[in-house]
Amino acid sequence: MENTLPGKKPEEIRRMFNRISHRYDLLNHLLSGGMDFFWRKRLVSLVKPFHPNAILDVATGTGDLAIALTRIKPQKIIGTDIAENMLSLAHIKIYRKKLQHIIELKYCHAEALPFPDAAFDATTVAFGARNFGDIEKGLSEMLRVLKPGGGAWILEFSKPSKGIFSRIYRFYFKHVLPWLGGWISGENKAYRYLPESVDIFPEGAAMLALLEKVGYTDLSSLRLSGGMVTIYSGQKK
Repeated sequence: MENTLPGKKPEEIRRMFNRISHRYDLLNHLLSGGMDFFWRKRLVSLVKPFHPNAILDVATGTGDLAIALTRIKPQKIIGTDIAENMLSLAHIKIYRKKLQHIIELKYCHAEALPFPDAAFDATTVAFGARNFGDIEKGLSEMLRVLKPGGGAWILEFSKPSKGIFSRIYRFYFKHVLPWLGGWISGENKAYRYLPESVDIFPEGAAMLALLEKVGYTDLSSLRLSGGMVTIYSGQKK
């Protein structure tokens, strides 16, 4: 199994997301038809029963998931990312919502989290795992910083597998989305990268096998919106 995406290094990913940061939120909402709000809300609902006090949101981007997680009233959320411009936009959102006493932002790579072992009750990542320079290492780091009994939740794009919806989705994802995203953002390469990265990313049974290999237990997956996205979860013994 490939644990890195061919042709994309962390520095390339950082530059790409810095360039599209000014249109990132608009395009997320537009290109998903607003479903991204629902997907994050569903992830939050899965985390809530664990009542985590300390949460780490990896690849936080502009902070939407970190902000959504404040609804379950943790004491602290730390959001990390490698794209400075994305973190700057997250910072603005957090201050506008007066959440700076709960959410802290930190620049770092997912593969080298600057936190001690067993520091968090929950770790999350939404649409960022496929951008890790090394997927297995990033997932291992998320596990390392979890407390025993803590959980990890990974929301990522997947591919509908059956019927006409699958064909429509694949056409949209491979042809319409890259063109529309490139036109609005002015970054054609970034939105060609999106379907390429989804194609390469392990999904379903392959992702669960990778989580098990890394050391997670009590694994589960939840497909949403006809299989457009999947939420994977696992716990630390």
